[in-house]
Amino acid sequence: MTRKKKNKGKKGPSLENVTKTILNILRKNSGKPFNYKQIAAKMGVDDPTNRNKIIRTLAQLAAKKKIEEVERGKYQLVANVDYYTGFLDMTAKGSGYVVVEELEDDVFIPSNSINKAFDGDEVEIYVYKRRRNKKPEGEITRIINRKKTRFVGVLQLQENFGFVAISDPKMYTDIFVQKNKIGEASDGDKVVVEMEDWPEKADSPFGNIVQVLGKPGEHHTEIHAILAQYGLPHEFPAEVEEFAGKLDTSIQQEEIAKRRDMRETLTFTIDPKDAKDFDDALSFEELEDGTYEIGIHIADVSHYVKPGTILDEEAFNRATSVYLVDRVVPMLPEVLSNNACSLRPNEEKYTFSAVFKMNDKAQILDQWFGRTVTYSDARFAYEEAQYIIETTAGEIPADISLSGEMYHADDAVASAILKMDKLAKIMREKRMGEGAISFDKVEVKFDLDEKNEPVGVFFKTSKDANKLIEEFMLLANKKVAEFIGKQKPKKTFVYRCHDDPDDEKLAALQSLVGKFGHKLNLKDQKNISKSLNKLLSDVQGTKEQNLVDTLAIRTMSKAYYSTENIGHYGLAFSHYSHFTSPIRRYPDVMAHRLLQHYLDGHGSVKEEEYEEKCQHSSQMEGLATNAERDSIKYMQIKFMQEHNEEQFLGVISGVTEWGIYVEIIANKCEGMVRLRDIREDHFDFDQENYAIIGRNTKKVYQLGDEVYVTVKNADLVKRHLDFNLIGTRNEVEN
Repeated sequence: MTRKKKNKGKKGPSLENVTKTILNILRKNSGKPFNYKQIAAKMGVDDPTNRNKIIRTLAQLAAKKKIEEVERGKYQLVANVDYYTGFLDMTAKGSGYVVVEELEDDVFIPSNSINKAFDGDEVEIYVYKRRRNKKPEGEITRIINRKKTRFVGVLQLQENFGFVAISDPKMYTDIFVQKNKIGEASDGDKVVVEMEDWPEKADSPFGNIVQVLGKPGEHHTEIHAILAQYGLPHEFPAEVEEFAGKLDTSIQQEEIAKRRDMRETLTFTIDPKDAKDFDDALSFEELEDGTYEIGIHIADVSHYVKPGTILDEEAFNRATSVYLVDRVVPMLPEVLSNNACSLRPNEEKYTFSAVFKMNDKAQILDQWFGRTVTYSDARFAYEEAQYIIETTAGEIPADISLSGEMYHADDAVASAILKMDKLAKIMREKRMGEGAISFDKVEVKFDLDEKNEPVGVFFKTSKDANKLIEEFMLLANKKVAEFIGKQKPKKTFVYRCHDDPDDEKLAALQSLVGKFGHKLNLKDQKNISKSLNKLLSDVQGTKEQNLVDTLAIRTMSKAYYSTENIGHYGLAFSHYSHFTSPIRRYPDVMAHRLLQHYLDGHGSVKEEEYEEKCQHSSQMEGLATNAERDSIKYMQIKFMQEHNEEQFLGVISGVTEWGIYVEIIANKCEGMVRLRDIREDHFDFDQENYAIIGRNTKKVYQLGDEVYVTVKNADLVKRHLDFNLIGTRNEVEN
């Protein structure tokens, strides 16, 4: 997705939709050739950047033989329009849809026309002649590329063979395994199976068991199954660990001489109390003229992780750390992530820094970027920094112990936190005034015992200490991106991009929040941002907060990495990158390398190479996010297993043709009440009003209604949580 920069003419096409838009223009004007200027005019584009994008896209489409150049510089759609390529999106019912760039509507594929394709596969389809007012329908004629060939499931062992029943509800077949390919697996084991072949006349594909995860329902089995489902590793190859273990991680005088020495400047970290790695630190110094020099210091991962090494290859393949409920699967081995690159207190470290001279109005008077060596004087948990912020300087008792240290009201570090908090609040207010969206969504966290059993649920909210760190990290990310992005000639860089919200999704959100008495102003971008922030503020502390927060986030485009800068809508920045977390994100490592490359005076690098790396990083981020969500869902189900006798008050958070979703207010666990399990009447789905209606009683259960439920079934293996509906809050309490 893409967004034109502000004050640069008309809004340009979305990067994600530009291909589809061009093909639609050519399709609607079948037989008439168009050049790039005519297409640009129809798309409302009048700036060089987007015109060049159209020219490049036309060349790419011609190379793929989707369009043909019939005159010099003039193109039209290739005549054969019955066959298309796209990606299959399976449903749990065994049918699917194929997303085709050239067509406005997705193509429905009935289950008997799937022809051995799986969810996410790139396929060729034949589209039947469309009847009037009917959605397009087709069949899969060829599998171009499998999205994946490894699947997680449970082995059902027979005497001479076995079948693996796949856990993914979108997988419509099991996988046959010959006896000599079962390995060490036993009947009932949860395994990873590699699909090898699907013989013409076989009912099931043939496969080979490549990993035994353990017995279903056991904690480590299920966590490893989540990782395996998304192709994410849970340990490092021995050769990578060995390579990392041999790195010289000592601080050398020769290397210090090449860097800006900031070891004497007051420096500290503020992180979660259970953090194991500290990849960013802040420094603060009040200058003689009353201004401040504030440094954002980031672990210099690129000093250790060199291009072309197996360590770099492994980091790139992972692209991100994965944060599951009970563990972190790091991008880098522990010798780096928790030691050499962790800015631990009372240790010297190599860092990459953004240093700003600021006045008391939070205006940037000067800036500097480069490699440094720093010394962290103190480590704070967010709660400790928050205590300093909430307690005025004159009221901090002398005997308050923070991180094992004694802090007094006039301590330099306490003073620095208070002053930086004021600057952060000014920066945040300015950012909000320029159209940034304030998403302070509540995070669900679990208290785990020594066996990783959930003994409690708590909610993580963002307070001033969190926002202090956030604003200075945003500042560094923004200014690094501006520093490179505004140079002439253009230099290749890695940007974090976020497009405008989808108009249709915004309209749907407006309709939905109206059910709760809220309104949105969709007149223009400024009003959209303002009214979204008001909505998010108004729902704070209400029963519908988590629902509205979630749905508002879903209206947003998905952020991604690209060398094509379109700005960041959600932050209201024209330039934005990821620079501040190289321990856990590979794009930050790339940003460090490129920044140093340009600081050294070198020319621009190949854009195509970095764009491919950006796309890979975005894909891996998506997989990690899915795994993290699945692990939370797993732990919620595990928690609810111990509370199956209790009644819970919840909010109807979703309504579908097969049931209603209910989110429990006390712990944010969400489960389903199936329509067939509601005994008081036969209920029908009312899509327009997000409700179900009883045929005889006319009773209505609607999105946002408060209801009482009990646990019907908490299935750890399938990760399903089903509820029984007791009744509305009024019925039960009265």
